[in-house]
Amino acid sequence: MEPAIETINLTKRYGSLTAVNKLNLKVEKSTIHGFLGPNGAGKTTTIKVLVGLLRPDGGAVRVLGQEVRGDRPDVRLRMGYMPELPKFPKYLKGWELLDIYGRMYGMTEQERKEQIPKLLGMVGLKGRERDLIGKYSKGMQQRLGIAQALLNGPELVVLDEPSLGLDPVGMVEVRELVKGIAKEGVTVFISSHLLFEVEQICSHVTIIHRGVSLVSDTLQNVSSKFSGPTVLLVEVAKLSDATIQKVKELPFVSNVSEDGNTLIIELKTRDDVRSQISQEITNSGGVIVSMSLKGQSLEEVFMQLIAKSNGGKAE
Repeated sequence: MEPAIETINLTKRYGSLTAVNKLNLKVEKSTIHGFLGPNGAGKTTTIKVLVGLLRPDGGAVRVLGQEVRGDRPDVRLRMGYMPELPKFPKYLKGWELLDIYGRMYGMTEQERKEQIPKLLGMVGLKGRERDLIGKYSKGMQQRLGIAQALLNGPELVVLDEPSLGLDPVGMVEVRELVKGIAKEGVTVFISSHLLFEVEQICSHVTIIHRGVSLVSDTLQNVSSKFSGPTVLLVEVAKLSDATIQKVKELPFVSNVSEDGNTLIIELKTRDDVRSQISQEITNSGGVIVSMSLKGQSLEEVFMQLIAKSNGGKAE
């Protein structure tokens, strides 16, 4: 299947500054792909090239199977885009803004009448559509921005920092919105610096730094490559040699060590095997007091990669 987004050696310069440096990126269709990097990494520049707001200085860019070098209206009509911190005219009402965008997309009056209420309900703005945008909270404006990005029924949605500046409730709302978009079969490409958010919603991630891709793969593979083995900590009230031996014999266990009454079990798999381990410990006469998984988060993997890119120093 042809990818939704593909860049080959994409390069973009601002004078002597190379913002994006031979970036190779592939975003598979029907995925939620997180685009990560510290401030100034080149995320927003890359996105502006993808949506046609900037022309690349080198390399190739393909979006939805079409080559993009600058503005491509035919490609734009098949994608939705919400920029970082969208700013909408405060004197317009929510539905008026969407109606104007709908006209720009060439939607008929009937299409607008059907799509706008549907989207306002989807993003949680039903009942507030006739309020002035100037009276909307920051979270409401972000949700209106997502509605605008979905207005034309796109195949690909590009969201640049959709949770930026939101409170925890707003972040959860946006997270659920993104999941809902993906369930409709739409590809979502989301730039973010909130790694815990990305970890909860994305199936794939690309991490860039100083315009260079450090890693691009499924979230699971990135975690596997850089975070080392998954470790299960099991506190056992009655720890015996027989219990330890039974756990060691499990095919998905690579190593077992002890710390007092706690078993430190290194796993070969990232599947949830807690029930099998619990059963072996119980059958051997052990009594489990507590059990917890220990592994690196995406944030720890991110910091490890950035530090390596900086020669061992984290920014």
